[in-house]
Amino acid sequence: MHNSRNSSVSDSRVTFMLVLTTLFWGGSFVFNKIGFRDIPPVTFLFLRFSLATLIMGIVCLPRFRRFDREILKNGLIVGVALAATNLTFVLGVSGTSASRAGFLNNLFVLLIPLLCYLFWRERFDRWTLAGLFLAFAGLWQLAQGGLEGFNRGDLLSTICAFFIALHIIVVSRVLRNEDIYLVSLVQFATVATVGGILFMILPGQPFRFTAASAGALGYCAIFPTVICFTLQNTYQRYTTPTRAGLIYTLDPVWSMLGGMALLGERLTSREWIGCGLIFAAVVVPLLVRRMREERSTAAYPTGEIAAD
Repeated sequence: MHNSRNSSVSDSRVTFMLVLTTLFWGGSFVFNKIGFRDIPPVTFLFLRFSLATLIMGIVCLPRFRRFDREILKNGLIVGVALAATNLTFVLGVSGTSASRAGFLNNLFVLLIPLLCYLFWRERFDRWTLAGLFLAFAGLWQLAQGGLEGFNRGDLLSTICAFFIALHIIVVSRVLRNEDIYLVSLVQFATVATVGGILFMILPGQPFRFTAASAGALGYCAIFPTVICFTLQNTYQRYTTPTRAGLIYTLDPVWSMLGGMALLGERLTSREWIGCGLIFAAVVVPLLVRRMREERSTAAYPTGEIAAD
């Protein structure tokens, strides 16, 4: 595994780029909701990834000579997982607040070790188990707060966390040395195709382009899609998964702040408690692992991280 200590990329640059990634991701919750005012969620998904495919296709023009069946096959596999992620994402965000959706989506950090334990019997430590209990307590508080309790949008946002975890696992298990840009292109095209099929078979819903919806569509296609995938794949390899996970916990913080500033969202006291418990559920296990990594690094000053 690559580590920032063994690369020419500085820790501060890696941290800055990954924090910037979370800022763009957090903004996607807000701008999706703005776009949904004029464009239905599934239509928005189709248009977003069609535009992202076009942009990434232009970026990949000098790379097409490397395109082969392996890239196509693996891109399709991870693309299906990405399509499930984004379909549940747009349906979830459309049915709940950006703040609630952001914290619920972030449960993917806990679900990754749980899924790895269930399918591959990888070790599942007690801190992750404690995090799951905290997460359930947070979900319960969310269910008691708000006007509708734990609604359909909240459920779909929680399911989205499962698909985010599944997508990350599939990427780590399937992709090896493929060109990340070309794989991303296939992923985006797969999501756009799924969105296009749903757009054609679902009952037609009217939509219109306004300055706000067009701007939201452009933001979501460029920043949390093309740019975020590029930044994540470029810089995450220079740090540890635990440190990256801690940085990614900023994602729901940005979505909450954006929801309050741009959408006028406000949380009830129970919602604050629920979001706080979910945030703690994610952060506490990651902080414990981070401290273990620091101790291991001190014990192995050459940069080799001891097995946890």
